[in-house]
Amino acid sequence: MPISQLRDEPPTIKGRHHETRARGLRHFAGLTRDDQPLDPFELARYANLLVAPFEAVEGLTAETREHLLGPGSEMWSGGAASIALPNGQKLIILNPKHSTLRQRATLMEEISHVFLGHKPSRLAIEQKGADGQTRARDYNAAIEEEAYSTGAAALVPYVGLKGYVEQGKTSAEIAKHYGVSRPLVEYRIKVSRLWDSYKENIFRNSK
Repeated sequence: MPISQLRDEPPTIKGRHHETRARGLRHFAGLTRDDQPLDPFELARYANLLVAPFEAVEGLTAETREHLLGPGSEMWSGGAASIALPNGQKLIILNPKHSTLRQRATLMEEISHVFLGHKPSRLAIEQKGADGQTRARDYNAAIEEEAYSTGAAALVPYVGLKGYVEQGKTSAEIAKHYGVSRPLVEYRIKVSRLWDSYKENIFRNSK
């Protein structure tokens, strides 16, 4: 493979793994250039996923609803139902208290779970005491990392990111272009091993 092509790939094995899968998601969304923003809400429709408003969820007690939207709102971002709807769609619920940018990242992560064929996490009874039941999430760190990293790479692809870094664009400018948060862009810069180049170019442009 020519060196020029190698330079268009992330420098780490894990980075290339996530990038390859992210390109598949972008291709499915009909995007042909790495500078094109990806809209997760549009992609969800293409992928037969139904993003339903939290208000549509039935069966929650008033106390539970108040907790999820109040004190517990920072403890969850969203999730997908493990069982498909009768029409074949997969249901996804997002936290309405989170910003649109955060919802986009969360939705992209949930879409990645579906596309990567991950087994859904579940809530299982961990222990039962005299004061009731304690529930714990069946959490798989490796699966969650793959979904988040793949989703982030789909939102901010390496080639496009590298180009903007070389142009001396700030993380805020890159974030605005791709419709994501500044922390997500800086995460992508760091995991793509572009942070040193980013700092050098920002410093050069500030002179």
